Amino acid sequence: MSSENGSGAGDQGEQLALIRETVREAKKKAPKARPRTWRGAELAKDRPVARVLVDKGPVHLDKLWDYAVPAAMDEEAQPGVRVRVRFGAGTSRVREGRREGGGLLDGFIVERIAESDYRGPLAALAQVVSPEPVLSPPLLALCRAVADRYAGSLADVLQLAIPPRHAKAEAERFPAPPPPPAVPALASWERYPDGPGFIEALAGGGSPRAVWTALPGPHWPWELAAAAAATLASGRGALIVVPDGRSAARVDTALTELVGRGTHTLLTADSGPEERYRRWLAIRRGAVRAVVGTRAAMYAPVADLGLVAIWDDGHTAHSDDHAPYPHARDVLLLRAVHEKAACLIGDLGRTVEAAQLVENGWARSLEAGRDQVRAAAPLVRTIGDAEAARDEAARAARLPSLAWQTARAGLARGPVLVQVPRRGYVPRLACARCREPARCRHCAGPLEAPDQDSALCCGWCGTAAPDWHCTECGHARLRAQVVGARRTAEELGRAFPGVPVRTSGRDHVLDTVPDRPAIVVSTPGAEPVAVGGYAAALLLDGWALLNRPDLRAGEEALRRWLGAGALVRGAEDGGVVVVTGEPTLRPVQALVRWDPVGHAVRELAERAELGFPPVSRMASVAGRPEDVADLVRGAALPPSAEVLGPVPVSAPASGRPRRAGEAPVGEVWERVLVRVPPGEGAAMAAALKAAWAARMVKREGEAVRVRVDPLDLG
Repeated sequence: MSSENGSGAGDQGEQLALIRETVREAKKKAPKARPRTWRGAELAKDRPVARVLVDKGPVHLDKLWDYAVPAAMDEEAQPGVRVRVRFGAGTSRVREGRREGGGLLDGFIVERIAESDYRGPLAALAQVVSPEPVLSPPLLALCRAVADRYAGSLADVLQLAIPPRHAKAEAERFPAPPPPPAVPALASWERYPDGPGFIEALAGGGSPRAVWTALPGPHWPWELAAAAAATLASGRGALIVVPDGRSAARVDTALTELVGRGTHTLLTADSGPEERYRRWLAIRRGAVRAVVGTRAAMYAPVADLGLVAIWDDGHTAHSDDHAPYPHARDVLLLRAVHEKAACLIGDLGRTVEAAQLVENGWARSLEAGRDQVRAAAPLVRTIGDAEAARDEAARAARLPSLAWQTARAGLARGPVLVQVPRRGYVPRLACARCREPARCRHCAGPLEAPDQDSALCCGWCGTAAPDWHCTECGHARLRAQVVGARRTAEELGRAFPGVPVRTSGRDHVLDTVPDRPAIVVSTPGAEPVAVGGYAAALLLDGWALLNRPDLRAGEEALRRWLGAGALVRGAEDGGVVVVTGEPTLRPVQALVRWDPVGHAVRELAERAELGFPPVSRMASVAGRPEDVADLVRGAALPPSAEVLGPVPVSAPASGRPRRAGEAPVGEVWERVLVRVPPGEGAAMAAALKAAWAARMVKREGEAVRVRVDPLDLG
């Protein structure tokens, strides 16, 4: 009986397979849809089908959709233009036989074709928003590569790459670009043994690739500008990406001095939406050949691109906060490969990712000799934890004796910079008895002291907490875990009466300070440039940077210290830097020797042993435990993939921003890390994206967060 049943099942299976094959053959022979009319309107005679990328972000909609092109839109509906289409419930579109209806969405025409492989009626384009072809084939290829690398949707990347439209800017006529400038003088590039050769290669039309560790001092904006000017001299375009508007303004000023106005433009958020779109159009139409800008400028459609450059690639501002969270360095590397352009990764230090590019031979190391480094760098002195504990001055005023003496001597010769890791007055408080962090009873946010005379309040929701008591032990007294920039400025004002004290931070950032005695208290990254350089710098609370539970804690601490120390006069001119940190720690030793390259090489070797990025590729998947497990289980990951975790994390709470370095408070999620060896990153990203899209199509479970190459593994 079992044998007969098995035979019957086998015959039935063969019949079903034959039927499926017959249907497939019939579909192949059936004519494809060639729409001629749409609700009585004549359609375009030549290539009447437009393949449209709809501006809708979910990964399961990351595909092209076919629409009919009305004859009235034939001339304007060209590849690259913005259109409006009906999309949603009731809409007829490729592979979904639906009728007229749905809401209007923006989109881009990717191509025009003669026939659609969809055999039902096609919906027509609703409107051509603008005849301006903003999506060029090179930009589309770049955005597609970025979406694939980061397991995101092409629509999300295009939202980052193409600024919103402003009709007034499109009506403007741009002048022709000026002729290529002369090759700039090598100037300070001669301080680097391979510097002149790099500039000459750019001027000759070559595409060299280098990882550049700049010498401390004010020269790096002019050195970046010289590289761009040399590229312009070869008749090609140049693109420079920097982390913030202040750096962009400095490079823009230097480039203007070298090549004059009209050849380049500045792309930052400060210019406003309409002006930014106008400048973007000038780039797309070829009116300017060089671009200096912040993160979003990495997609700038520079014609005949000859150089991509990024400054301070370890800065967190280079990592986009919007899905799919691309990093400017990786996007520019993709552009260098796709467009066969030169690449320059510059920094005062060196990231582990840049060190890997040198180690695997993709780029050459461009750095100065030790004699040049010793001449340009300031003298660095350290104050260890044991020394600070025995120092009466450090216990009384949080300023060790060596730091106080260095500041007093520096004030006799010019301004003194004081770097504090945290902004505010007392941004982190804890119970004086049990050391339990002080948190808000309303939202569990951290309590802060805005100033000496104000009551405690929550740093997230602003709720006052005048009668705070510790929930663990009931104690009512608090102690400061971290002292902020404003409190430090107050203490220094008392320690140095009669000396002006200025602060620079997120709320108020100074660009420059004059060359006269003053104390400048700044948070990392907000240090103003002193005319003639600072006489001295104090880098306080080094433990706050080094003790963070982050794979990049040491690298980030060194990066911030180098940024401040580079603003100080060289040792030959009496410049001194004092850092409060354990002298035996590797980042402190690298600062003392001013050897960021050696630090990056050793960090890379350690990560190679442990299998951490950038030696491996990683992806983070976070969400409810059952959703994370289901997505990872359903992903066709490469056999070499290793799943680490899960570990509990907090879900971001709605209604308030998450602060850098803080764990979000909310529903408990789980997070897993997926790790693959080099060469398997693309397969990992594709597998996670496919599983993510399948869950969204089936509407299973709650949302998950997938991030490839996350900055923070903590």
